[in-house]
Order: sequence, then structure tokens, then C-alpha cells
Amino acid sequence: MEEWNETVEKWQELMEKGQYILLREELNEENPANVAEFLEELPADKQLFLFRLLSKDMAAEAFSYLDNDTQEMLVTSITDTEVRNIVDNMYLDDTVDFLEEAPANLVSKVLRNTDRETRALINRFLHYPENSAGSLMTVEFVYLSKTMTAKRAMEIIRKNGLDKETIYTCYVIDDKKHLVGVLPLRTLLFADEDKLVEELMEEDVISIATLDDQEEAANLFRKYSFIALPVVDGENRLVGIITVDDIVDVIDEETTEDMEKMAALLPSDEEYLKTPVTKLARNRIVWLCVLMISGTLSSAIISGYDAILSQAVQLAAFIPVLTGTGGNAGSQTSATIIRGMSLGDIRPRDILRVMGKEVQVGMICGVLLAALNFIKQTIFSPSTDIMVDLTVSVSMGFVVVVAKAMGCVLPIGAKVCKLDPAIMAGPLITTVVDAVALVIFFSVAQWLVL
Repeated sequence: MEEWNETVEKWQELMEKGQYILLREELNEENPANVAEFLEELPADKQLFLFRLLSKDMAAEAFSYLDNDTQEMLVTSITDTEVRNIVDNMYLDDTVDFLEEAPANLVSKVLRNTDRETRALINRFLHYPENSAGSLMTVEFVYLSKTMTAKRAMEIIRKNGLDKETIYTCYVIDDKKHLVGVLPLRTLLFADEDKLVEELMEEDVISIATLDDQEEAANLFRKYSFIALPVVDGENRLVGIITVDDIVDVIDEETTEDMEKMAALLPSDEEYLKTPVTKLARNRIVWLCVLMISGTLSSAIISGYDAILSQAVQLAAFIPVLTGTGGNAGSQTSATIIRGMSLGDIRPRDILRVMGKEVQVGMICGVLLAALNFIKQTIFSPSTDIMVDLTVSVSMGFVVVVAKAMGCVLPIGAKVCKLDPAIMAGPLITTVVDAVALVIFFSVAQWLVL
């Protein structure tokens, strides 16, 4: 980080002194992601000036790393020729990613500055459903015919591989473009020149369909440690590949979305500092209203047990402790289950096994917490009625067991109902467990105290 700050200071100094030729040389030798980061820190007028200093290749690569606002500003400001240079030197999937977020006038400007073939490809990509594998893939990959020799395959890679996103894994097709195998470059390099690709390839190919969800693609990358994943259409014809750099972005998006849902927020793609206050409030108020209304259930339960509270006033002091413990126990379990489901470790059919395990965990934790609470009350609050202490402790044990069970059942139930399991976490499950905890608490009080 310190080295990066020194580099930025050096570039800013070169700008202030007007040494733009030297600055251009340094920027063109830098990593495109670092150049993009430097550009985003500058005022808009300087962003445009420096962007025009970059070479065509560097400008295209750095452009793909810029945030949407900066990309839109640059495309609006530069000439058609400059737009054409960017599109010609960018990978197709990066161009599509930009156009998916861009306003219509910018999309039109970009499309009219592309050749007919590229424009057709872009339009095809833009028509895939959002967050599908098809919208994520690129068509810039190396494919080989199963009937060619290893020597011919290497010639094709040398001729076409420079502009492809990856050449480490080559995909093999038949005469109808069906995906029939995969061939690592390493295998091809050490193969006899006269060997047929069909003899060298691995026939057991894992692929994903164009309409499958991008989260399924992320799961396959995670499970098999891919650097690329082939994408096929409904007839198993190879139409593109998804590369690991795109999956990293997907995992980041999915994780952020799950975190927002678990915190009872409506998901947002915008950066925090660039999001208007009104939108932040709108993203939060919906769930706050839902939780407030559902929280009235707890109030209704307490009102229904007024007679018990009037006879044992000391019970009221322990309601926050009990509901807080139950909420925390449920949140722990739901977070664990949601993570397991996102990684593919837990499936809806595993519900009985998961529930059995969580009930056992709940019984261990519940007994320990109940005993600890009883000892704590006996030592630090000797004036409290011992039956009240026993009521709270017994209730706590039951509440923890039930909370753990609900913490696994609700997310899995949401998945079965085609909902995102992440919504059954944090504030929502705490609200549900609060109501259940109160019912258990007052039921135990009726049995032990009254």
C-alpha cells in the first residue's frame, strides 16, 4: 500500500510539472487495474485528458476496470473513433458488462461504432437474462476440431490465441459444433505431432447451459477449481466460455447481496458513497416496516400474559435476556446453514439430518446456558425468587433448542419455496424467535411459578 501511494504521488507530481510524455510512458507500462484506480481518483477533466494519453491497448484494458460512472463519462466525451478503438481492443464480455449498465444513448453510440459481426454478438449477449451464464460468457476462446492433429492444433493456437481470454484450456467440437471434449494446453505441448485431438482430449466435460444462473457457474468454479468453464446451448453446442475473472466478480456480487439481505436491506449495486441518501433510506425502510409490524406479535403475546406478569413481576426483567439469547442462537444457525447452502454443502433433502444435528447442538448449548444462568442468578441476584431463576433457566434451555431448529428449517424452507435463503437470517429470524421465546417463557412460568 505504501509503495502504491508513492507511485500515485509520483504520477501526480509529473502531472503538476507538465511532464506528460514521461507520465504516458509510465502509465502504459503499469498494470491496467492500477491505471484505472488512479484515473478514478482524478477530477473528470483530468480523467479525460489522461485517458487520451494512454495507448490504444492500455486505454481499452484500463476502461474495463473503471466504475460505471467513469466509463459513461468517458464514452460521452470522446469521439466516435476513440470509442471504436476501445471496443475493438476490449474483450467482448467486458464490453457487454459496460453496456448492460449504460443508458440507451451510450449503448447506441457504442453499437454504431462496431462492425456488423461484433454488433450482432453484443445484441445476442444483451438478450440473455440478467445474471444468467449466457450474459456472463465470452466468445473469445480457442476451440479445436476432434479430427485435427496436434501439430495443426498448435498452429491454430499460435495464430488465434493472442486475442483470446485464455488458451490454457482448449475445447473440442465435432462437425456440428457439439462440445465433445476438453484439451489442456499442457497435454497438447507434449503430445506427438501426428496424434489426433480426439485421442488426446478428455471426454468427461463439465459445462453449463446459457440460461443457467450465474450462481451455479460460481459453484462449479468453486468445486472444480476451474480457470474457465464452457457454456453450451440447449443442443449442447459450444457457444462461449466463462473465465475465472468474471466469476470472482459474481462471487463478490452474490456475497454482497446475501449480506444485504441478511441485514434486512434491499440489495443495491451502487457504491455506498455514490448512493443518494434517499435511495439508502428507501433500501432500508421497507424491511424496517416489515420488522416493526411483525414485532407487534411479541407485544400481543406479552399482553396476553398480563395475569402472569402481575403475579410474578420479576419475570418481566428477564424477557430481554431470553429473547436476545434466542435471537442470537437462531442467527448463528441460520448464518451457518445459509453459507452451507450457498457452497452446495447443504441441500433441501438434507433437512432432517441438519435439523437433527442442530437440535443436538441446541441441547448442549441450552443446558450449558441454563446452568450458567442459574448459577449467575444465585450468586449475583440472591434476592430473586429461586423459582423465577429456575423458570428463566429452563425457558432458556428450551428456547435455544427451538431457535437452533428454526434457524435451519426457515432458510431451507425458503429455498424450497424458491426464495433466497438469505432473507431468513439476522433481523427476520430474530423477530420470529422472539415471539416463540415469549410463548415458551410464559408457558414454563405457568407450570413452575403459578
